[in-house]
Amino acid sequence: MAAMNSDLGGLGGRPTNPQANPFGGALNGTGSGLIRTGLEAYGGRILDSSSEFMQSNITQYLSDPQYYFQVNSQYVRNKLKVILFPFLHRGHWTRITEPVGGRLSYKPPVQDINAPDLYIPLMAFGTYIVVAGYALGVLGRFTPEALTLQFSKGILGWFLQVILIKGLLYSLGSGEAPLLDIVAYAGYGFAGTSLAMLARIFWNYLYYFIMPWFCICTGVFLVKTMKRVLLGGPRSYERHPSRNHYFLLFLAVVQFPMLFWLGNISG
Repeated sequence: MAAMNSDLGGLGGRPTNPQANPFGGALNGTGSGLIRTGLEAYGGRILDSSSEFMQSNITQYLSDPQYYFQVNSQYVRNKLKVILFPFLHRGHWTRITEPVGGRLSYKPPVQDINAPDLYIPLMAFGTYIVVAGYALGVLGRFTPEALTLQFSKGILGWFLQVILIKGLLYSLGSGEAPLLDIVAYAGYGFAGTSLAMLARIFWNYLYYFIMPWFCICTGVFLVKTMKRVLLGGPRSYERHPSRNHYFLLFLAVVQFPMLFWLGNISG
């Protein structure tokens, strides 16, 4: 039997190397290709949805940080005039829009004096710390701990301003303002505070004449700006005008204790 099987070429027994299914590879390749194509399409939809969510939600509150640093020397000079002397601002307070990608977008600060920026607040805060350190040295009370305390006070004051403005906008029916816009508005007060602290180094009593002026100017600037923010879209601002005016007046009045507290040199 073994010899017969050997003569028959193994046909009498089970073939040792059965022929592969000619359609198996094609079916497997087609199946894996369909699965891969489906996964790619599904993943693309997820990425598109995530990108749309980022643009419509997260960027609504954070915006693009690079936008707030598109400034030049002319913008900085004009913006400081508006902050420190808002009564002399003869133009409008409305931000300029332009169509970008099929929707309206605000022009950057370098092209719009009413656009918020982070360059001036950060530079003003740095000047505030430098002037505070110099004043502590003049008074003979400079220590690293005293300068750290002044730095912490500045950060806390900036944070409280952000909370105050955010709470005001939310209470008046406008809670969707970008966070970096509010951070910028809250930091403009350091410009006047730094100048008042610098004047105090040369003449102590001059501080009590200059600081109230900058408190008034900062309050007027914030009220004008917040009015524009509130009226920039469908708000509930006009439903209760008297209440809204009281809220804005409160924002202006709060600048007096806030800026005087920030301008007080402790050591």
